[in-house]
Amino acid sequence: MLSGWRQQQLSRGLRLATVNVRGRTIEALRDYAGGGPWVWSASDVEDFTTSMRARGNAISTIRAAHGAIRLFCEYLTSPHYDWVEICERVFGEYPSQVCLPWNTVVHVSEYEGRPARRAMTYDEVEAFFDCADRRVSEVASSGRKGALAALRDAQMFKTAYVFGLRRAELRGLDMADLHHNARVPRWGKYAAVHVRFAKASRSSSPKRRTVLLVPEFDWWIDGMRQWEVHARPLFGPGRLDAMWVTERRSRVSAAYIDGRFASVRDEAGLGTEHTLHSLRHSYVTHLIEYGYADRFVQEQVGHRHASTTAIYTSVSGDFKNRVFADALRRLTEVERD
Repeated sequence: MLSGWRQQQLSRGLRLATVNVRGRTIEALRDYAGGGPWVWSASDVEDFTTSMRARGNAISTIRAAHGAIRLFCEYLTSPHYDWVEICERVFGEYPSQVCLPWNTVVHVSEYEGRPARRAMTYDEVEAFFDCADRRVSEVASSGRKGALAALRDAQMFKTAYVFGLRRAELRGLDMADLHHNARVPRWGKYAAVHVRFAKASRSSSPKRRTVLLVPEFDWWIDGMRQWEVHARPLFGPGRLDAMWVTERRSRVSAAYIDGRFASVRDEAGLGTEHTLHSLRHSYVTHLIEYGYADRFVQEQVGHRHASTTAIYTSVSGDFKNRVFADALRRLTEVERD
């Protein structure tokens, strides 16, 4: 059954990673219920959901599990396949749809993440990058190995912030992804980044977009030039074009990025609610506070809908007061006229 469902999903063009995650969900329910889908009931789904909540799974994770179970049951009970007849003949029972409107999570909110997660303030971003830079000098002065890796990590995190990148987007960058912008020739090839591994829509390949460097973040250029010209060649990357290379001449892993971020975050004294994605939230928030148009910010981060960008935005009280004061000033001028 699982093999057939796997082939059906791959035939639809779904990513292998998605298919594997769904398969593990079905296997987990099978183990929990103590039998195959021909013995599952709605109450099994409810008990399984309760166990997921007890383990601290997020609502979005539970909703995804419900979706996988629902799709699997639809596949099994579809008249286009003969699983119902096979189960009835072999086991004397047959599968049915066990994910129903009254026992599954409904997607009613734009944002289902943890409420504690938020954009980092300017002071927090500065503290994070100061700590990352301090690591470089401390390791170098101590004579220990790792100064180049620390320099790479610092520049990597700055790149994530300066261009509002997701983890996969950051990890997938190559040196060839650095681009010029004719409007700012003095920045050379450091004026934009071409993102080739953006978040994909359902059953599609990763999206692509070009993210422009904004003037407020031009301080990033010197560090990037130092990394490209002086530090990166010392890793001996050879023909590997990956922007963030390791001592083993490979691309840094997603787990490594998360681990190093958490290490710098903890050393900087920041809260554990912050993850690498917090830098992306901060990027959106800070661009809005700098006065960039909502549509520009939406294009920069590759959001399909403006409402998604709004979720990422957490402007400060000072910014709100400034906008409100400007509105009052304009109103006063109109009344005087």
